[in-house]
Amino acid sequence: MSQPEIIVADHAGFCFGVTSAVNSIQKEIGKNPRVYAMSEIVHNPRVNSDLEKEGLHFVPNKEEIPDDAEVILRTHGEPRATYEYFESRGIPCLDVTCPFVSKTHRLISKLDADKDVLIYTGTPGHAEATASLSYAKCPYFLVSSAEELRDVLEENREIFQKRHAVLLSQTTFRINEWETCMKIVNSLCTNPTIFDTICKATEERQYEAEVLSKRCDRMIVIGGKHSSNTIKLYDVCRKNCETCLVESASELRPEFLFGAKRIGVTAGASTPSAIIKEVLEAMSEVENKEVVNNEEENFEAMLEESLSKMSNDQRVKGTIVGVTPTDIQVDIGRKQTGYIKYDEWSYDPNVDPAQEAKVGDEVDCVIMKTNDAEGTIMLSKRRFDSANAWSELEEASESGEILEGTVTDINKGGVIATTEKGIRVFIPGSLATESRGQALDSLLKTKVRFKIIEVNKQRKRAVGSIKAVIKEERKAAKEKFWETAEVGQKYTGVVKSLTSYGAFVDIGGVDGMIHISELSWKRIKHPSEVLNVGDTVEVYIKSLENNRISLGYKKDEDNPWVILQNTYDVGDVVECKIVGMTTFGAFANIIPGIDGLIHISQIADRHIDKPDDVLSEGEVVKAKITEIDYDKKRVSLSIRALLDEEDYDDEDDE
Repeated sequence: MSQPEIIVADHAGFCFGVTSAVNSIQKEIGKNPRVYAMSEIVHNPRVNSDLEKEGLHFVPNKEEIPDDAEVILRTHGEPRATYEYFESRGIPCLDVTCPFVSKTHRLISKLDADKDVLIYTGTPGHAEATASLSYAKCPYFLVSSAEELRDVLEENREIFQKRHAVLLSQTTFRINEWETCMKIVNSLCTNPTIFDTICKATEERQYEAEVLSKRCDRMIVIGGKHSSNTIKLYDVCRKNCETCLVESASELRPEFLFGAKRIGVTAGASTPSAIIKEVLEAMSEVENKEVVNNEEENFEAMLEESLSKMSNDQRVKGTIVGVTPTDIQVDIGRKQTGYIKYDEWSYDPNVDPAQEAKVGDEVDCVIMKTNDAEGTIMLSKRRFDSANAWSELEEASESGEILEGTVTDINKGGVIATTEKGIRVFIPGSLATESRGQALDSLLKTKVRFKIIEVNKQRKRAVGSIKAVIKEERKAAKEKFWETAEVGQKYTGVVKSLTSYGAFVDIGGVDGMIHISELSWKRIKHPSEVLNVGDTVEVYIKSLENNRISLGYKKDEDNPWVILQNTYDVGDVVECKIVGMTTFGAFANIIPGIDGLIHISQIADRHIDKPDDVLSEGEVVKAKITEIDYDKKRVSLSIRALLDEEDYDDEDDE
C-alpha cells in the first residue's frame, strides 16, 4: 500500500496578530523579569506554557499583581474597566490586542447611546465578545446564530423600530452564518449599518480549509480545543470529509490515517509551527510502521468501517438502480438504499427527473440524511451541482464566459439572477442595464445574459454584470455595421432615448440619431410630439461622418410640398385657417405643414389699416392661390381676388 499524499494548508498556524503578540511578549520578558498576565495570551496551552517557562507570570486576579509589574493585555482584548483599573494604579501595560479586535472596540465605542442598538454575533462568554461589548454605551444583543438573531429581532421589535440597528461580529465568527445574519438584518431592519469585522486571516483560513477538505479523504485540524477560530476550521472541514481535531501529536490516532490517499492538514491561528511539525512527523512514523500490516487487513471490513463513518453533507458517487414516480434509487456501495427525491434532482424546474434519470447512469450527489433504522439514505444531486457551480463561476470569472440566468428578484440595490444550477448572482443596478436610471422592473422573470465580475466562494457571493455583455455585443455589432454601412441603407430600429435636439435609435446594436428637423415635415418643438421611447421605426442612413450615424425618418411622399403639388394649382380656391397675423398680412394654413400669406392688400376690396380689422386667428376663410414658389417654399393667397370676381359677376347680371 502506497503512502498517502499529505497537503499542508498555506496559511496554517500563527496569524500575523499572534506572531506579533508573541514576539513582543518574548522581547519584553527578556528585558523585564516582572511581566504578568491575568489569563492565557492565546487559546493554545503549548504557547502559554512556553511563555511561562520563559518568564511570564500568570496571575488570574488583577488585584494580586504587584505595583512594580508590567501587565500583558491579551490578544483577545480586555474590557474597558481593565484599562481603567491599571491606569488608576499606575501600572504600565503592553497591549497585544489583535488589530481586528481593536477595530471592533473603536466601532462599538462610537455608537450613539440614545439612537443606536448593537447586534453582536459571537460566542457567549468568549473573551473577545466580553471585552468588545464592554465598550457599548447603547443597548446591545449578543447572538450566536442566525436563528437566535431572528428570534431577538422578533421579540424586541419595539426597540429596533425606535433605534438604528448596527451589526458586527466576533473576528472568528463563522463566515456562512455571518452571511445569513446580514441577510436577516437587511430584511427586518430599516437601513441598518453593517460592519464586516471578521478577521481577514480567519476568512482566508476558512476558505482555504473549505477548498482543501474537498480535495482530501481526511483532514487534520491542529489547535487549542477552546480556540474559536480552530473550532470553526474543524466545522468547515468535517462537512466535506472525515476530520479530527488534535492539540498535539500525542492525540493523533494511527487508525485515522489508514486507507487515505490524500490527507490535508491545517491549523488554527494560535498554533505554533513547532506543533504542526511534530504532528507531521508523527504522521510519517505511523504510515511507515503500519503500511505492511495495513495491507493484510480485511478489505471488506475496512470498507464497511469507512462507509459507516459517512456523515451528512459528504459527497458520494452512485449508480442509478431504479426510477419511481416520486424518487430515484441510487446504489452508493452501502447496505442502505439511497434515494433522491425529485425536488432534490435539479434546480431547473423545467427538468423532468423521470425522463432525465436513466438506470445504469452514474450520478454525483450529497448525503443529506442517514436513517439506519429504516436502512435508507436521503441524497441530493441538486446540492452537489450547486457546490460544483461555484467552481464553475470562478472559472467563468477568469475566462470571461457569458452565463445565462433568470431574474428572480429585484431590490433597491439591483437584481438577482438565478443560474440553471440554482446559484443566485447579484447584479447591481448600475450594471443591470445599458445606462443608469433605466427601470429594472421589466427584467423580472426574464432571461438575461451576464458576466461574472466577482466571486467569493467562501461566502457564497457572486456579482455579475449584464452591462458588460451588452457593451461587448454592441462593440461587435458596431464593428460589423461599419464594415457594410452605406448611405441610403434602410433599417428597422427602436427608439432608445429622446433629447431636445433629436431621437436616438438602436438599429441593431448601433445607435444613430434622427435630428429633430428630420422627424417631421412640420415644425415641432420636441421629438416627443412624433415619437416615444420604445417605438419601432423605419429609418435610413442619411450620412456617415466621424463615426456618427445620422438617420432620416421623413418620407418624400409625406412632404407637404409634394402633396400640395399633387393637389392644387395656381388659381385654385382653398379653405384655409388663419394661424397668424403680421403688420403686412395674415398667414393661413392650407394643408398640414404649409402656410400661405394673404397680403394686407389682398384681404379686402377696400383699404384697411391692419389685418385684424377684418380677420381673426382661428377663422376659416376661402382664398385663391395666386402664386406658388417651390424653390423658396412660398404660397401667396388672395381673398380680394374672390371678392372682385363676385363684383364682376354682379355687373354682368345687371
